[in-house]
Amino acid sequence: MKTLSQTWFADGYIDFELKKYTLLAYLQEINRHFCENKLYPQLADVIFHYNNLIAFKENKQYLQEQFPKRLTGIQIEKLQLLYESLVEDDELMQELEDIISFASQTMKRTITSGTEIYEFVEQQLNIEPIGLIPLDHQEGYFMLCEGNCKNTWVYQYRLSIFEKHDERYRSIKTAFVDVWQRNFVNSYQSIKAELIRNRSDLPNPAVYAVETELTLPMEETLLPIAKRSLVRYICTQMNA
Repeated sequence: MKTLSQTWFADGYIDFELKKYTLLAYLQEINRHFCENKLYPQLADVIFHYNNLIAFKENKQYLQEQFPKRLTGIQIEKLQLLYESLVEDDELMQELEDIISFASQTMKRTITSGTEIYEFVEQQLNIEPIGLIPLDHQEGYFMLCEGNCKNTWVYQYRLSIFEKHDERYRSIKTAFVDVWQRNFVNSYQSIKAELIRNRSDLPNPAVYAVETELTLPMEETLLPIAKRSLVRYICTQMNA
């Protein structure tokens, strides 16, 4: 897909019409993916760029705190030096502010479009435990089924906790296991029994089924939304 650099709005010649064309070409492709119900990595990417614009507009120092994994020290320093040099150039600063204002408003509309798809899909997911769930929810399997497809995708998952800005978050790591054809023989219970029998590293795993009647792109939409929904479901059960 078309990509933007982390500092696209300040790279090279700072001209409103040029940056507008660059942005609209990028968002046109993002929206094309959204029309095909393909959300990732496009939605995450446009959210990053939107937050980057807002951070630069509100507080240059915030860049270093908010995006340490995506912005290098050189890029952060470049943005800070750029801002400092533009403070004394009213005309160029106004051009940059116009670019940021237009870009942030336009990106926000695209983000809204993507999040509406995300929320709709999320509402159509049904998550249920398969059999008894052990006290340790941190690791196990989930089975993913969608629409009229005759397959059940199985993934191993592990939850972990990380801290960011004095807040604790849960993340999920997954690994694809296998695909079973959906039929009377390959019920959720039988797949669970086979997993336990053939994979000794998890003798008593937590196992969940994630289902939807929607037909969606697996890697770009269904899997990432299922993973986030499963984290929320498990955390809710743990806190119940």
